[in-house]
Amino acid sequence: MNNAKILIIEDDAPIADLLSYGLSMEGFHTRIAADGTSGMQEIQSFQPDLLLLDWMLPDTSGLEICKKITAGYKIPILMITAKSDITDKVLGLEFGADDYITKPFDLREVIARVRTILRRVEQAGTGRKADASAESYTFQDIEIVAEERLVRKNNHDVELTPKEYDLLIMLVRNPGRTFSRSELLDSVWGYHFAGDTRTVDTHIQRLRKKLDSPEYIATVFGIGYKFKKQVPQHDT
Repeated sequence: MNNAKILIIEDDAPIADLLSYGLSMEGFHTRIAADGTSGMQEIQSFQPDLLLLDWMLPDTSGLEICKKITAGYKIPILMITAKSDITDKVLGLEFGADDYITKPFDLREVIARVRTILRRVEQAGTGRKADASAESYTFQDIEIVAEERLVRKNNHDVELTPKEYDLLIMLVRNPGRTFSRSELLDSVWGYHFAGDTRTVDTHIQRLRKKLDSPEYIATVFGIGYKFKKQVPQHDT
């Protein structure tokens, strides 16, 4: 994990150099891009394992880069933002970011979050291969193939962000169990978000919309959410 490749897309040279130096000292291989255009080129040539992405870039928005990467790659993204408003942070997560950190930041926290994200990616890739045959689920018109991180509805692929998929599979693997928002934050995002439970609500709303089946994921008022054990057939 320490030899992972990390691409830093950040136009503030001192910040980019600080991040590159700190991560290099921890054994990571780093490369810097100062704008979105060169950043997308580096993704092709460098093939990073993780992206540190600034929210504000000179030629485009970090959110636009986030959308492109989520649509075409499976690269985890740690957003770097000067925006402290929770709405902006949730927006970044909606667009596919795995985590965010606010400027000014402590380099040790950045490194800790990078390690957390990479550890989760590594566990997702190796943790359940032995019982992959058991990792397929079918619910009337929805099929989930966990080994491929693939979701289909009526034989059509459903495009989910990494966190939307992780949230869905967490619920599906535990049908009937009620999870609090804090539990889902801890389990899916890997650490406590200091009470930002709207992150979970936002992702649940997007999941329901993309699956076009709001009855699968039930709201347990005052607590959180659960995946229903028995889902009624759709009306015809």
